[in-house]
Amino acid sequence: MGIVTAQPEKIGTTTAVETKRVLLAAPRGYCAGVDRAVVAVEKALDLYGPPVYVRKEIVHNKYVVQTLQKRGAIFVDETVEVPEGETVIFSAHGVAPIVHEEAAARQLKTIDATCPLVTKVHHEAKRFAATDYDILLIGHEGHEEVIGTSGEAPEHVHLVDGPDDVPNVTVRDPEKVVWLSQTTLSVDETMETVRRLRERFPSLQDPPSDDICYATQNRQAAVKKLAPEADLMIVVGSRNSSNSVRLVEVAVEHGAKAGYLVDYADEIDEAWLEGVDSVGVSSGASVPEVLVRDVLRWLAERGYADVQEITTAEESLTFALPRDLRTDLKAAGLPTTGTSDHAWTI
Repeated sequence: MGIVTAQPEKIGTTTAVETKRVLLAAPRGYCAGVDRAVVAVEKALDLYGPPVYVRKEIVHNKYVVQTLQKRGAIFVDETVEVPEGETVIFSAHGVAPIVHEEAAARQLKTIDATCPLVTKVHHEAKRFAATDYDILLIGHEGHEEVIGTSGEAPEHVHLVDGPDDVPNVTVRDPEKVVWLSQTTLSVDETMETVRRLRERFPSLQDPPSDDICYATQNRQAAVKKLAPEADLMIVVGSRNSSNSVRLVEVAVEHGAKAGYLVDYADEIDEAWLEGVDSVGVSSGASVPEVLVRDVLRWLAERGYADVQEITTAEESLTFALPRDLRTDLKAAGLPTTGTSDHAWTI
């Protein structure tokens, strides 16, 4: 998964507790899978020209989707909405095999921007299904990632939507059961779900490696670190972003007195600041840094100019662009690497 090393806590250069300060979580924002998916759409627009169709939101962030729409991306819910012979990009959340079949039937050129860490879970589902295991997939019903993973082996996968859903689980053979998970869940809640599942099925097998992605875990760890000192936690992210929603929950569970999710700085209610000395700020893994900077500017204008960054990990993971897109870029003499930072920074 690349290099993700634990680092000592850093809280700026200030050692004393001051009034009206911002505790800024690090890591935050874009993960490698999101960056790869957004760059894939940008480069496809550059290479093929608009329109380029994208099945579902490329990532769960309102600003990113609207910005790409302005460049010529057309977002659709289903493959059938893409005109025959056009180019379609599959989102970072992954798709079921039937979606690939539908695209082939419509002679669509496909670019699969599924996060490689989601693809890993798909491979695990296929492998365990091939050996006739019941697969207990921990995740949220209706989430695109869950739909895609379940589609790899629908006759073997049983969705477990949190700890309270465990009593509803039935399996064919308690000796052949494995759990997998959506990559963007709360680590603590997932482990509690696994604990309860193991009470029911002592032979429950673990996945070969963590399914919850490194970025989700790192962002939650940073929020846990600063939450006890935060009178208010502001997480930048969209409401359909599972990992962003989890960050608010994690903050409140670990000591923040209140927590809110906002897409933009102007959604912050000044009433939230009443009696607040310390504001924690983080962002979900599909959030460009420009939106965080807008929040910091908004807070500074109201007296919260002292920003102290709390760092719990360093991230250096990157993913190559989808293979077919790289091949076409190379043939056109265009760069096959890069990040989307230029599009999102101030």
